Amino acid sequence: MTPVLVILAGGASSRMWPLREKSLMRFGTEPLLLGQLRRYQQLGFTEAVIVGHPENQADITQLVSQIGGMRIQVVVQPEPKGMGDALLRAEPALADNLHTPIYINQVHDVVEETLHRDLLNAHLVDPTATYLAGYEMADYFPGGYLIVDGAGRISGMVEKPGAANRPSNLVNIVAHIHADARVLFEAIHDEYAKPDLTDDHYERAMDRLMKTQTYRVVPYKGHWGALKFPWQMLDVMNYFLGQIKGQLVAETAYVAKTAVLVGDVYIGERVKIFPGAAVVGPAYIGSDTIVGNNSLVRNSMVLNHCEVGFTTEIARSYVSDNCAMHACRVLDSVFASGVNFSAGCTTANLRIDRGAVSSVVKGQKLDTGRDKLGAIIGEGAFIGVDAMTMPGVKIGERAQIGPGTHVRHDVKNGQRIYVKQELVVSDE
Repeated sequence: MTPVLVILAGGASSRMWPLREKSLMRFGTEPLLLGQLRRYQQLGFTEAVIVGHPENQADITQLVSQIGGMRIQVVVQPEPKGMGDALLRAEPALADNLHTPIYINQVHDVVEETLHRDLLNAHLVDPTATYLAGYEMADYFPGGYLIVDGAGRISGMVEKPGAANRPSNLVNIVAHIHADARVLFEAIHDEYAKPDLTDDHYERAMDRLMKTQTYRVVPYKGHWGALKFPWQMLDVMNYFLGQIKGQLVAETAYVAKTAVLVGDVYIGERVKIFPGAAVVGPAYIGSDTIVGNNSLVRNSMVLNHCEVGFTTEIARSYVSDNCAMHACRVLDSVFASGVNFSAGCTTANLRIDRGAVSSVVKGQKLDTGRDKLGAIIGEGAFIGVDAMTMPGVKIGERAQIGPGTHVRHDVKNGQRIYVKQELVVSDE
């Protein structure tokens, strides 16, 4: 029996600021959620429950209407109270058949199709067991590690044990097939009945069930990209860029004779690439985008209706719809839609000491793990001529950066920052 999909697309997206809804991010022609659903449908899934939140419910409902031949229900988690609470929101949608197996995923986890196939094949062999994906990691990762015996049976999980105390090299990622949804839901309800204020009810429920139920690991060593922080957009972008094979140029696109396409590139409908420009793969240029004279786009995604103006360089960056850039440098950066990046602007991407770039998220300074990281710029921001952003800076939605400003710290939504000048006019 093919499990029912339960896709977690709720929770808080505050760690992604200044970017918005993760499930609606586009890495090509379709939003992430829609691409994930099409893949699941090809794998044989016919029923899904998507757990969203109040702000994305309408968008998700509209998106799933584009998927035919699959029964999809959208439910809402009113507040971000953890995975356990999110899963219980899906319980009423399964009321007609609570004993069905369910396959739990997170929309923002991007993995290879082999993981889904391996989990489904294991479930077919023994549908009475529960299967968890275990990501094989040589280096320490601050996540939950599985306690596994030689036969692949899981007896427990340890959260962030430290490099010296890892019980295995298998990190738990949210790709779980539970043999019986009702058994899982009852265990989660039991955890909520306890006087515990932590939000790890799902993990505690599984840990308790492992003592009496058969839980097995399905090892996985392929790509795993998780969208938790805004700079991880670049990692997920690179995965999708890697899916481009050859040079796919739409018939309606214009590529000047003196423009150059190198490597694996996708050129969308009505794109115009003017003389002297170069698009170096892997690269994606979305429909109706203009790549101006002598510009360079390499290892990047530039989505629809963008203007890559004269001599602009875009390298290793993600640029969303309707962005305008002219004679500027966009390096290792992420632009939300509608960003204006004026002439002479640069996103600095390398620290003077060449160390890892840090970023402040919800008041906490985090190591991004990247030695090159430019700016993360929110929707509708306007960056004036000759402005510069320092490595790892985040600029909020609708913010305005005055000409010649060097931005060293994060800028909140709607803020204006500029450098005051004293104009001296002298005839002497």
